[in-house]
Amino acid sequence: MRGIVVQSLVTRGVPFDVALETATLIRDELQGRGEVGEDELAKLVEGHLQDQFDLEALPRRPVLEPPLVKGPRGSGNPFSKGILAVSLQGAGLDPSDAYDVARELEANLLRQGQSEIDRAALRDLVCNTIEERHGARAAQRYRVWRQSLEDGRPIFILLGGSTGVGKTSIAVEVARRLEISRVIGTDSIRQIMRLMFSADLMPEIHCSTYDAHQMLPAHRGMSVDPVIEGFREQAQRITVGVQALLDRAVEENTSLLIEGVNLLPSMVDLARYQDHAHVISLVVASLDTDAFRKRFDQRAAESRERPADRYLQHMDEIVAIQDHILAEADQGDLAIIDNVRFDEAVLSVIRSVISTLKKSFPQDVESSG
Repeated sequence: MRGIVVQSLVTRGVPFDVALETATLIRDELQGRGEVGEDELAKLVEGHLQDQFDLEALPRRPVLEPPLVKGPRGSGNPFSKGILAVSLQGAGLDPSDAYDVARELEANLLRQGQSEIDRAALRDLVCNTIEERHGARAAQRYRVWRQSLEDGRPIFILLGGSTGVGKTSIAVEVARRLEISRVIGTDSIRQIMRLMFSADLMPEIHCSTYDAHQMLPAHRGMSVDPVIEGFREQAQRITVGVQALLDRAVEENTSLLIEGVNLLPSMVDLARYQDHAHVISLVVASLDTDAFRKRFDQRAAESRERPADRYLQHMDEIVAIQDHILAEADQGDLAIIDNVRFDEAVLSVIRSVISTLKKSFPQDVESSG
């Protein structure tokens, strides 16, 4: 593990930048190897360091305790690079970059030998380290994220998108990085409503999104595509459950992420939560039709309950629903995330969240740090 090599070199007095560069070069050189012996690894380290450092001559430093991070009320906890790395991911840093920044900061704190550090001073150090390595915009995202956590209001994220675009996987990872413990899908809301309302009473929720139009009365005059009409009818029913979840989250002051195809911006009354929570609505899409089709094969391989044929037979309807969702998102000025690569899509969602949060307190963020 590169991090172990870095930490080992830093404790022997090698500067963090040199240790990180050395460990990265060694990792790249050993890529694809099944195993490597300790002696060979030691020779690689010595070879890359060349004559800059004599590891045998460098004394091993005693194990140092991390400083205590003091809060505004005097309480504190020991500095944790793991906790910091998670927080940095919430600010939109790639996981590997986040852990590199956290390790560098830990090495600097241990080198200084401080027994405690003020939380505000630590935040300034974090911002400076991020800015040096990843630029001012990345540092500002971190300030915004920390500001939002201290603001006291919960964060509500609504992640919409058509069937099969990868919403659920993205939602789970985004929630993990943003430390949001509650993730709920509109499919779960629909399943609960199915138990409460029979198919005779509410037929549109007892079917899939792409064939909900089949449950509409035959005599009903439709001025739009019946597939879209059925989809909107189903979404209207599910929105009642979405609003109930948001109302409850406001009462409990708890952050929440809701994902699902039935999240239509025009149907969810988000304005009523603006004074009580940070509300962010986004849409995930798969704009490449061929790649979109392949996603259903991937889902079928992961879950036997989701055979690809069932979805591919209704591909035209699914694409039509996506087009309708995208049109609504465009009209509502919502961020649209094209899920081409999972990791990039997750980062795009998080950075869109941070960008929206920044609008809540731009002056405070600009002047902090």
